Amino acid sequence: MSITVRPYEERDLQAITIIWNDIVNEGTSFPQDIPLDAMSASEFFRMQSRTAVAEEDGKILGLYILHPNNVGRCGHIANASYGVSSAARGKGVGECLVRDSLEAGKELGFHILQFNAVVKTNERAIHLYTKLGFTPLGVIPKGFYMKDGHFEDIIPFYKEL
Repeated sequence: MSITVRPYEERDLQAITIIWNDIVNEGTSFPQDIPLDAMSASEFFRMQSRTAVAEEDGKILGLYILHPNNVGRCGHIANASYGVSSAARGKGVGECLVRDSLEAGKELGFHILQFNAVVKTNERAIHLYTKLGFTPLGVIPKGFYMKDGHFEDIIPFYKEL
């Protein structure tokens, strides 16, 4: 695959909103439980420190958002979320997105990238983060409420930039 990761443009809004909402509706990895509409999506993606898309041959395959994890004395720590369309999963899109976000985080002046709530059953994400040198910080028992009504453990991860 010849995947390009680039900054989000308004013309990408419909495609990335569909990917985002599909993941929200799956209810197994994003903490959000309410899909975005056109107006809230536009504002949400614009307010991030960086929103980027992965594309191949003009087709949007995925996206990420990058922003401060907290404020003030912890504002040097970034947080990110990644979304890959169901048709493009397992093809290296996620790795391209994570790698780009690491570089973008450095460029934006962040010192650490932290993931607060990686669901323990998200084996692909855990494998990728481990491969890229992220450190797990332990397990938070039953930290994620799954769409089907049960709770799963979460694992926070971090990486110095």
